Amino acid sequence: MNLVLFLIVFITSFIVVRIGAIALQLTGIEWSMAKFQALSCFTSTGFTTKESELVTATPQRRRIASVLIVLGHAGLVTMIATLANSLRAQQIIESGLSKSILPFYLPPFLAQLINVVIIAAAVYAIYKIFTNTKFAKRLTNALRKRIMKRESFKPVSFEELLPATGGYGISRITVCPESPILDKTLYESALRSQDITVLAITRGGETIPNPPANMKMLSGDELICFGKLDNIRGKICLMSQQPTAE
Repeated sequence: MNLVLFLIVFITSFIVVRIGAIALQLTGIEWSMAKFQALSCFTSTGFTTKESELVTATPQRRRIASVLIVLGHAGLVTMIATLANSLRAQQIIESGLSKSILPFYLPPFLAQLINVVIIAAAVYAIYKIFTNTKFAKRLTNALRKRIMKRESFKPVSFEELLPATGGYGISRITVCPESPILDKTLYESALRSQDITVLAITRGGETIPNPPANMKMLSGDELICFGKLDNIRGKICLMSQQPTAE
């Protein structure tokens, strides 16, 4: 029973970290960084000063980080306790695990060794499944759709990455359904005339640098732009779509 509980907590930990990464991405953090930050919060490791400032920059990100930290500590304590209990020789013998697998008696140390091998094999199998690219992508898409449907976290449509002098800077923008450039090509959007240059477009986890002029912009696309920040805010996505700070 302890072994089953350990594996359940282990699997749940992967799912919780993935949900945390999706939630952080919806607040405007780039996906690869969101995954690292979610794992860092859950395990309470891996932070640098700059990265911690990024996570604590908004109330929504602080709430996500707090939940991940609390769940990470609870999960770690549970896994340690259940792992220790599952390796107790007397408990293994009383549970009849060795008898159910083998038709002959096993000394306590061999019963413990079998349990260790079973745990190691199960952990390795779970790890390989959750780190498989195709499985991880399907899981992420399913979780993201569920989160968006429940409106647990509202996506941030505009983030200033590198403000410069004179009101210019680099920004990341998510094309929302109300955007005036939705379903238009870069050429048709006339962004150049607004002093806005699209440096890259991220779609479905893939980044397209220097996108061609005939590329159409779809809802959910992330645009990395350089230009006058006021023009970017007004031209690409309505500011009313941004979540209010709480």
